[in-house]
Amino acid sequence: MLSEFSSNVVLSKARAMYGKRLTVQNYADLLACQSVGEVAVYLKENTAYEKVLSGIEETEIHRGQLEAKLKQKVLEEYASLCHYEITVGEHFAQYFIKRNEIDQILHIILLLDAGIPENYLFNMPSYLLRHTKIDLKAFSKIKTFDDLLRVLNHTEYRRILEPFSPDENGWINYTGIESALYSYLYSSIFRIIKKYTHGETAKQLNDILQSYIDLTNFTRIVRLKISYHSEPEFVKKALFPYGTFREHLLDKMMEATSEEEITAILGTTEIGKRALKFEHDYVGEIPRRMNFRNCYHYLDFSTHPSVVLISYIVTSETEISDIITIVEGIRYHLATDEIRKLLIIVNN
Repeated sequence: MLSEFSSNVVLSKARAMYGKRLTVQNYADLLACQSVGEVAVYLKENTAYEKVLSGIEETEIHRGQLEAKLKQKVLEEYASLCHYEITVGEHFAQYFIKRNEIDQILHIILLLDAGIPENYLFNMPSYLLRHTKIDLKAFSKIKTFDDLLRVLNHTEYRRILEPFSPDENGWINYTGIESALYSYLYSSIFRIIKKYTHGETAKQLNDILQSYIDLTNFTRIVRLKISYHSEPEFVKKALFPYGTFREHLLDKMMEATSEEEITAILGTTEIGKRALKFEHDYVGEIPRRMNFRNCYHYLDFSTHPSVVLISYIVTSETEISDIITIVEGIRYHLATDEIRKLLIIVNN
């Protein structure tokens, strides 16, 4: 009885929260804004982001601060939904925190590589401090990769990062680090699915994750092989060891000599046929567009709480990504039509 009650709560709460998503008119109004401050004020006064943006100084807020505030809303909602999802909610909550931690590690590595790690303090997500065991404040004080390892000394991330110490020229293999961290993350979520779910629930969760990984591996092959002319062996190490694509299919993609040829190979797969129906300006959009479409469908039609929970988070994060895309477009003075083309939800 308790399980059934909890399931109904998750389903109703997630769908009620999604009912407060941005409307077509909201997007049109946001695209008409002229600054980060205007975007923040509009969101605070006209949308469900009102609470999390209360008290902001719109004349001082910058892009990083706005993004952190928006992500805080998602984290709070996720914690609320996980509280009611009694089967895997606690485990999913830990997965979500790990994903946030990995995003922060990758961010500080980029700043370290650029020689400006002290800038981390300006964009540090304070909302994450009470959920993580990582000393995020120490990130802004590091000077070297070894300093980063020391900050992460008590975590599983140190073991993952140790093999990627910079070479004698100071080069950091960011792609390799990213792949290693996300492979660790995906291994944890697949273990949770295998241990705590079954039947249609497991099937739908695997569909969400594996289709995203398949398409991400495809885009990585295009980027590394075509844009950076990387050797197949390097590309192979950069791929996630999950998804449904067989090794021979990935090898064919890595042997291809053009983006068109790699895309044609993708088009022979079931997930590729579905994904390539969506209009896109560059292949990097494909995984996110397909992921949003998948989760939008499950949010409407799935009867499994954990599936609806994950789907709500993905759609919410996509909305935040679209908002940040608008902010970036405004900052770089892109034409409104150009910004609109880059949005996931509006073009789905």
